[in-house]
Amino acid sequence: MNRKKAFVSLTSDFGAQSQGVGLMEGVILSIYPHAHVIHLTHELPPFNLIAAARTLEQVSFLPVGAHVCICDPGVWYDRNSLILETYRGDWLLGPDNGSLIPAARTLGGIVKATTIENTAYIRTPVSHIFQGRDIYAPVAAHLSNGVSFDEFGSSLDVNNLVRSVYDEAVVIDNLVYATVIQISRFGSVHLNIKYELWKELELDNKNMIQITPSHTESLCLPIGRTFSDVPEGYPLILKDDYGRIEMAINMGSFAETFNVKIGYSVVLCI
Repeated sequence: MNRKKAFVSLTSDFGAQSQGVGLMEGVILSIYPHAHVIHLTHELPPFNLIAAARTLEQVSFLPVGAHVCICDPGVWYDRNSLILETYRGDWLLGPDNGSLIPAARTLGGIVKATTIENTAYIRTPVSHIFQGRDIYAPVAAHLSNGVSFDEFGSSLDVNNLVRSVYDEAVVIDNLVYATVIQISRFGSVHLNIKYELWKELELDNKNMIQITPSHTESLCLPIGRTFSDVPEGYPLILKDDYGRIEMAINMGSFAETFNVKIGYSVVLCI
């Protein structure tokens, strides 16, 4: 048995106090008691697929395993339940709504994809509104217990999956076109700009950069290493702690101050 695959993470917008959180873990352990289950977060902004995708990206910091992400507006309406096998060896489980794709990219890409259809590995009857308990939790447990990926359903062409809820930032004519993919509880605004692009553009060698967020006038932000590089109440832009770029205010909320929301566009002039 491959003990590396005995690790399961759960991510959702259920809320930390939801009984659904405990029920999913309980279902996993009832099938495979040796599974090591952690809860990455259950405080995703409700129905926000961009925030779900950004959070799931961070399973690259976790052990190889089965990673479940449930943020599913419309619950079960005209979409597949998926397992994606990645090049790192992880399995990503969730609805085919584009929220799994960014995480798959961080894990080396998708090796193969399948639907979840085999009723031998799910709880029946399946609830129309709680598939976390009845589909994704038991399938994660059976994967961890050694059931072959190919036993769960029909193979899918990766090119036919719902496209990612966000792509990487692009550079056109000295402008970086980015998207807000997360807002922390402190109001820091995280962008779909990776460290690699930041380095390629040699932005660490600059002191300031001009940005234009949606619905806000242009700002000229200092480029810092940590929040205290600017006085309290002042904004800056810096590398976040998960491989991307964020805009923040030292001891304040950038999102509230400049009325920035997840999904907004941001243009950086380089």
